[in-house]
Formats: sequence, C-alpha cells, structure tokens
Amino acid sequence: MANGDELPKDLDVTAYVGPYLFPDLKRRRIAGLVVAAVALIGLIGGVSSGNDGLLVAGILLALIAAYHWRASWHLELDQTEALAAASRAVGFPVGHASAQLGWRGLLSRPSWRILLYSADSPPTQRGLAEIDAIDGTILGQYVEDNPEDWSQYGLESP
Repeated sequence: MANGDELPKDLDVTAYVGPYLFPDLKRRRIAGLVVAAVALIGLIGGVSSGNDGLLVAGILLALIAAYHWRASWHLELDQTEALAAASRAVGFPVGHASAQLGWRGLLSRPSWRILLYSADSPPTQRGLAEIDAIDGTILGQYVEDNPEDWSQYGLESP
C-alpha cells in the first residue's frame, strides 16, 4: 500500500532513463468515456423514473463528456520537434532551451511555448516561440538581446 500520493508511472521522470516523451492528450478521452457512462446511467434513470432533475443532470454530463472527447487532441509535434521549429523561428544557434505545453481557446488546443538562449557563453540573445502542437504552425516569436547580468558568476555580460 502506498504512503500518500504517487505519480502515475508514465509521469514519474525520476524512474525513467532516456528521452522523456510528453504523454499524449488523447488520455482525456478516458475521462470523457467515464463521464459518458455516468451520463447514460443518469439519462436512463431519469427517463424510467420520471425524475426531471436526473434527466437534466444526465444531459449536462453528456455535454461534459462530449467536450472531453472533443478537447482530446493528439500531439503531432513532440517537444524535440517543437524545439527544432522554435530554433528555426528565432534565427540564432540555440544553446539552452526550455519547453512548456500550454493550451489555447475553449477547445484547449495545445501549443508549445519554448524559451531559448543563444549557444554562446554567456548567451547574448534569448527568444520565445509559440508553436501549435497539432500542425506545427509558428504562432509567434520574440527575440531580444539578453539583458541578464552574468558578472556575478565570473562571466562577462553580453
């Protein structure tokens, strides 16, 4: 028996050796199916008993299940492909980078937000790019000279 909360095995990065792959968002369909099953029970119960409240709850749950199903996008671009697209978008050789998956709009369309630093030491440029995780469209990018002060680390500032 576990002591407290635990991450699912596919999200526990400490136990994984090798490149990390972000879990596909199609997992949302599992929740949609569970909610749809409860909605079906509510609808059947509402119709057979004449309970309007149960019928309304079943309809609302069916709508929520449909939303879960519709918002379960398949990630066509993984984080490595998104980093490659972002490095092409900013136009400078990339050193360190960080990726975050975010969502846009009512249907929670996924997009990668990538923070990139130039490959020189210390980095002279930094950039931010947002890439659609479904079709790879560059949604926006921003590049600037790196304003960070690196002198406290024994490095010259850009």
